[in-house]
Parts: sequence; structure tokens; C-alpha cells
Amino acid sequence: MTPSIRTAVILAAGMGTRLGGFTKEQPKGFLEIDGQSLIERSIRNLLDHGISNIIIGTGYFHEHFDLLRHKFPGVSTCRNEEFAVTGSMYTLYVVSKLVDGPFLLLESDLLYEPASINYLLSDPGENIILASGPTRSGDEVFIQHSPERLLQNMSKDKSILSHINGELVGISKLSLTALEKMVAFSEKHFGEGKKTMHYEDAMVGVCSEQKIAIKVIDDLAWCEIDDENHLERALSIVYPKIAARSINRT
Repeated sequence: MTPSIRTAVILAAGMGTRLGGFTKEQPKGFLEIDGQSLIERSIRNLLDHGISNIIIGTGYFHEHFDLLRHKFPGVSTCRNEEFAVTGSMYTLYVVSKLVDGPFLLLESDLLYEPASINYLLSDPGENIILASGPTRSGDEVFIQHSPERLLQNMSKDKSILSHINGELVGISKLSLTALEKMVAFSEKHFGEGKKTMHYEDAMVGVCSEQKIAIKVIDDLAWCEIDDENHLERALSIVYPKIAARSINRT
């Protein structure tokens, strides 16, 4: 039986430079959609699904996230002091010492329908990457999996993939063993001064020894907000779809 999950890690150290003035005085996780920031919306989604221990890996304007510890019981923060010159895997590496069991891994700049969390929690698999059908957002991370739906490769560069089965959403379920293998893999690169690694590169790096399943939900309502075009798409297309589905489920 798969252990119940009560922990989530949210990677939130990035500077969000592509969003220009929107992130001049705040992290991109504090962008608001319909009066609620992305990070608070995500925290509430997690709490609603029984995730009571939420660890936020911070960096840029970390003080904003630190304040959430007073607003939400169970939220803690851990700062990546080298956020300006490192990638998401280094933030996960810094946070990993606080993780002691299976957990959900999320990015802080996501807008997603709450059902996304349940898709992973209800699946008996230990290690699962949530994927969607084509979004044509312009900044996709494409996934290649085997006939058994196990991760083989993923990249923003289509040319290095033999085929495409889905797009990385930025929400995954991982075992402590998988995390330990990702940390060990990344440490080799960090030792060579390559701290800009993304967590998805570490997933690919360990997938030959650690099975990581891909769960594709074709019509998932979600988006990552990395630039102003993404923000416009979130406001005009993705959020209305999420809101409509929420009404239909009540």
C-alpha cells in the first residue's frame, strides 16, 4: 500500500526576470489571479487535500514567503542563499534535508485546477510526474516516455526526443528514495560548479535506475506563468476554465 502523503515542497527561489515589472518588488509566486496569489492558491489546494506540512524553498524576496508561516499553520521556509546563480535542483537540494518521506513537488508559478493534486494522490504509484496534452504556451517542457509510461527523457528542445507523449506540468509525486537519488546525481554536477541544473534534469538523470511514471491528463487546466504572455493566457483562458470546472463540481 502506498504511504499517505502529508508533505509538499514548493520551489520558489527564482527571480522571474521575464515578467519585468511584475516581479520588481515581489516573487512571481505572488502574482494575483482573481484577488489571490498563485502561492496562496496552491497552499490552499494542498491543505484541502490533507497536505499539512508545506515546505517552501525560497530565494528572491524570501521575506514574502516567510510571512506565510504566520498565515498558514504547517508552512515552513528554507532559503537557497545562492538563488541568483543556481537552478531549481539546487533549491530542492537545499530543502531536501527537511524531507523525511514521500512528498509532492510543485513549482511556485503555477495556476492549476485543484483536481491536479488528487490525480497524483489517488494513484498508487510512488513516483509520478503529472503531464498534460499540448498547451502551445511557447515554453513547454516536452516529455518522452516508454510504452510502459515510464520517463525516458524530457526537454524544451524537441529535437533531442524521439517522440513526445506530454508536457511537464510542474507537479510531481516522489518517494524519499527518488529524492535521495536525485540529490546524489546533482551533487556530482554541483561539485563541478554546475549549480544551474533544473530538477527535471535530475529526474531524467536517475530514471534509468529509478522508475518514474508519467500520468498524462490531456485536458488539464493549468499554466506556468513565466512571462507577460503566460500571464495573459492565464487570465483569459486558463483561469476561466478552472473557475467553470469548480462551479460544475459543486
